[in-house]
Amino acid sequence: MIVKYGGNAMKSLELRRNVAREIGLLRREMPIIVVHGGGPAIERELQVRGIESRFVDGLRVTTPEVMHALEIALCQLNKELSQDIGNAVGLMGRDSGLLVGDLLDPERYGRVGRVSSVNTALLHALLAIGITPVVGCVAVARDGERGASETRDSEAGSAGTGDGEAMNVNADTAAGAVAGAMRQGVLFLTDVDGVYRAYPDPDSLAPQLSRAEVESGIQAGWIAGGMLPKVGAALSALDAGAPFAVIASGMNTGMVRAAAHGLAGTRLLP
Repeated sequence: MIVKYGGNAMKSLELRRNVAREIGLLRREMPIIVVHGGGPAIERELQVRGIESRFVDGLRVTTPEVMHALEIALCQLNKELSQDIGNAVGLMGRDSGLLVGDLLDPERYGRVGRVSSVNTALLHALLAIGITPVVGCVAVARDGERGASETRDSEAGSAGTGDGEAMNVNADTAAGAVAGAMRQGVLFLTDVDGVYRAYPDPDSLAPQLSRAEVESGIQAGWIAGGMLPKVGAALSALDAGAPFAVIASGMNTGMVRAAAHGLAGTRLLP
């Protein structure tokens, strides 16, 4: 299973280590790949450097200065998470071309991109010897020659161009790309227990939803606000080839294993 870990599930060191321990225990039952972001760590690094955060369309505008700080913050967090989980190795997109992709729109967003290929051979090799890959959400932009010929979005102006250097990618979509490439399910750890049909009524938590039900829920308005990007990431993972995606809380002890076994959270199916 792919576990996307980050955001509010990293609000404190104690919480982060509790979740890491649960991931380590879950690994005894199934192979795990962890994909993580690290908004709080990035913000701290930017503040230390006196760099202001700016967002456009919900994406962090990533200037070269922001990219440098972001990569430093995520690399440190990556190694700390690997140590917390145990018997794990921290990786970034630079490592053996693990995450490669295309810049979205350099003029609008800077060094923000999307993952288009995953080095699954590296991940399979690590899993085969019992090592848990811990993947940070920094990818490598394909060089301009390849990007121009292979981009999936020929209408997006500069989309598909790159220079072989690091770029910032959304952790949710990166986890979806890894899940799709590995053809495995993905668990998105967040700050809510799942998708509710009548939030916050606990009895309205949906244990399972199809794509059609999600689309209906969006139209009807019971999927709205902060849940929209969460279900969007889950649907993107299904589009990429993941057999299922789970949205569950990473804030409470025992939830990781329960969600992985279908006993907690909301499971989205194609």
